[in-house]
Amino acid sequence: MLLLQVQQVARLFSGEPLFQNINLNIQDHSRIALVGPNGAGKSTLIKMITGETEPDEGQIISRKGISIGYLAQDTGLQSDDTIYAEMLKVFAPLIKMEKQIHQLEQEIATGSNHESAAYQRLLQQYDQLMHDFSAQNGYGYEAEIRAVLHGFHFYEEDFDKKISSLSGGQKTRLALARLLLEKRDLLILDEPTNHLDIETLQWLENYLQTYPGALLLVSHDRYFLDKIVTEVCDISHKHAKTYPGNYSTFVKQKQEDQKHAWKEYEKQQVEINKLQDFVDKNLVRATTSKRAQSRQKQLDKIDRLERPEGDEKGPHFSFTPAEKSGSVVLTVEDGYVGHDQQTVAGPINLELRKNKILAIVGPNGIGKSTLLKSIIGEIPFISGSAKFGAKVQYGYYDQEQQGLHDKKTVLNEIWDDHPTTPEKDIRSLLGGFLFSGDDVKKVVHNLSGGEKARLLLTKLAMDHDNLLILDEPTNHLDINSKEVLEQALQDFSGTVLFVSHDRYFINQTADEIIEIAPEGSTLYLGNYDYYLEKKEELRLIAAQQELEQAGSTAAPVKTESAAKVDYVNSKAQQKQQRKLERTVADLEEQVEHLDEQKTTIEQTMSQPDVFNDAAKMQELQQQLTDVTEQLTTAEEQWEESSEQLEAFLE
Repeated sequence: MLLLQVQQVARLFSGEPLFQNINLNIQDHSRIALVGPNGAGKSTLIKMITGETEPDEGQIISRKGISIGYLAQDTGLQSDDTIYAEMLKVFAPLIKMEKQIHQLEQEIATGSNHESAAYQRLLQQYDQLMHDFSAQNGYGYEAEIRAVLHGFHFYEEDFDKKISSLSGGQKTRLALARLLLEKRDLLILDEPTNHLDIETLQWLENYLQTYPGALLLVSHDRYFLDKIVTEVCDISHKHAKTYPGNYSTFVKQKQEDQKHAWKEYEKQQVEINKLQDFVDKNLVRATTSKRAQSRQKQLDKIDRLERPEGDEKGPHFSFTPAEKSGSVVLTVEDGYVGHDQQTVAGPINLELRKNKILAIVGPNGIGKSTLLKSIIGEIPFISGSAKFGAKVQYGYYDQEQQGLHDKKTVLNEIWDDHPTTPEKDIRSLLGGFLFSGDDVKKVVHNLSGGEKARLLLTKLAMDHDNLLILDEPTNHLDINSKEVLEQALQDFSGTVLFVSHDRYFINQTADEIIEIAPEGSTLYLGNYDYYLEKKEELRLIAAQQELEQAGSTAAPVKTESAAKVDYVNSKAQQKQQRKLERTVADLEEQVEHLDEQKTTIEQTMSQPDVFNDAAKMQELQQQLTDVTEQLTTAEEQWEESSEQLEAFLE
């Protein structure tokens, strides 16, 4: 059944449309994502739907009595009550009903004339209240409050805390918790995944999948959208189109739409040019003038297609290392991280090899950002150490954006670090990150979070490091910018170590994942989906082991293939795999070195003064023969080891 309908809605500014002819149908159980570039009008449309503003054109029709819940981005719950008392307010009618039931029970117990009409009315009233109380989850609302609070990491020991004493992120989570408990007909959430760790995100996804009402979501978290939505409303180029399916399906469908639009446009342009060419050549010639006039009439009748627009202008950039690093880029041995000598996680062990992209995951507060700062020496390890490999030059992206100078302009933020680079080259690079014209004169202090993020990425691109250490690089970036960053990292010929809660970003970029926990670290040799798969395997194995230890006669827990279980459970196999990977990498580096030696010798032999020196040529020829033999041997060994590794992974 239709809950709400947006009909031909427009918003105008000085007569110019921000958007126009917007149509959207929201059904009882719709799951809709509202997407589009920053500034396209998503928040404006939401304000119209919630009744905060009226459309300039068109109308919004909603079912009578509809209840709409709206959580704006980073909106915190404001209250002087405790956490639990504030959540109880949601169920005030049930609590009142419960008191009425207890009061009626007393009246029924003390009633003397059971045959009287008044007593019968009392029983009927009691029966109706009991029915309503049960139907509205009167016996389970307190358990529901606890479940939702637990999902957002608020536990019994937190329930009596004053909301006014909490952090901004905690207040935002509580605002969302209360809204979920209210169970509105239509729930509108703007960036609900901000301030949530991966564990909480997974809980929220599961909760929203069974939410009884309709959902309208605005989010840059593409993984979240993939899990929840079944429709995507895309606002771009002042219009909107709704696509069936999740976010990934929408991306593919939009690409196909754009291809089709270009094909139809180009087909029409060929026809128009053909007709116009005939008219231009024949209109003044007496013998063909009538035909030319006929073609002109055809031209005039053509309903001309607008030139299709590509995706909105987005950043375009790349990272290029100045030189290659050694095979082993970074080693952390028995690292313990924390603050004020209080350990939060350890021991952490990792070996990052050249050309790998390693993501660090773990719950909020476990020390992921602290680990990065310990690696670069900003915060000392409580114990353990980190060591960079040969020729490693690292660049660090700080999620707190402390690497920028508030009083500098955008241009000077880059130019001061590279004073010998011509201004036009600096401006050209900044243009790739969407700083053009007078934008480069903006003072850093006045930049938005997204602009600061792009400026930090500009600085990284200018430094040409071969190791990028990134702390939450997708914070503040819109979806378009995230996709460009993903492509830049995929094309990067160096090595990357990053912390992120953006699961879609991790999935697109990471070769390996290391999970940080209080008791240490665990390496997973794949992307985020692989990580989840292996975590589930380990959970099932643990559950099976518990059953076996308990001597249970229950049916065995189903797991994936025995080969996969053995792989996960066998440390020996993991060790062998790492050994093979190191061998392949070392041989690859050896091949590159020998190939460079061979090229150098050949270039030397081609020089005229050397070519005419028989003794020198003989010596160089022997060197060339030796290097060629070594190169052939190294290539054969590399090929053999690569095949062994490939077979092992299969």
